[in-house]
Amino acid sequence: MYPGDFNGWIGLSGIGLELPENGLTAAYAEGGYTYWTDFLFQGMFAATAATIVSGAVAERIKIGAFMIFSIIYVGIIYPLSGSWLWGGGFLSDFGFYDFAGSTLVHSVGGWAALMAVIFLGPRIGKFKGKKIFAIPGHNIPLAATGVFLLWFGWFGFNGGSVLSAETSSTSLVLVTTSLAAAAGGLGACISSFMVFKNFDVTMFMNGILGGLVGITAGADLMSPLEAICIGLIAGLIIVLAVKLMDILRVDDPVGAIPVHLCCGIWGTLAVGIFGSMASLNQLFIQFASVMTIGGFCCLSACIILMPLRKIYGLRVSAKHEVEGLDIHEHGMDAYADFGLNQH
Repeated sequence: MYPGDFNGWIGLSGIGLELPENGLTAAYAEGGYTYWTDFLFQGMFAATAATIVSGAVAERIKIGAFMIFSIIYVGIIYPLSGSWLWGGGFLSDFGFYDFAGSTLVHSVGGWAALMAVIFLGPRIGKFKGKKIFAIPGHNIPLAATGVFLLWFGWFGFNGGSVLSAETSSTSLVLVTTSLAAAAGGLGACISSFMVFKNFDVTMFMNGILGGLVGITAGADLMSPLEAICIGLIAGLIIVLAVKLMDILRVDDPVGAIPVHLCCGIWGTLAVGIFGSMASLNQLFIQFASVMTIGGFCCLSACIILMPLRKIYGLRVSAKHEVEGLDIHEHGMDAYADFGLNQH
């Protein structure tokens, strides 16, 4: 992702870990931010791109196929697209702005997730004729705990992207991040009631995540009020995107595509609408950059998935899907008391 001097499109230098003495170089001389800190920080960003895909393809993909896809996509496509901005590539010269990765992390994972679920198809029982059947999650309190952990972790995700402990910048980023998350939850809750006539807690939780993804591109540029507006709109987008995916018969068990792709796009465009960089020209730059990254990621994901489906296979058998991947892929029951072979 940081190839140094390159043609702005493809840089092949700096692959792997180069080991400066004590992890310190001139580039990391200020603020105690070291080579090792940067490696760990970016490693977590890369892992995020992979886990976005895992939620969308859950319950029906072969674990081997997913691991092969993740290694190639995260090892090559993620850092290559990231280098176009964060490595000083052509999008950086173009004027694109993405503070902490609404596009470069979340949409990169979201585009891959969309391609993967199209290749896989829906889970058994999700769609029957014109009817749509909800397949409920196992434990809503555990899911809510997971959302809390993500919200807490986002302070490191966005706050860490300041790349220093400088108080004024870091504190603003932390405040805008939290306000957008809260507003995203409220926006999804209100929108869910208007569309589905109930306060769907899963929509509320995904609204929080949508608000977090939405603020990520411009967390350092927004005022508190602008962060709230971005979060509220992200919450609305979550509900509409979930509804649209059902209409299109696209099955995403955890809502990864509405959260990371749709709100990632929205958050990136919001840099041209709100905040200190807002302008019609910046909005065009943001839009063109989103489309460039999206086209590249969709094409790359298809190039990986097509031969993988042909040679190895992507989807587990119907028998394995119904009985559970815990049994057939891992050789044990996730919930032993509810196993099929009890005596």
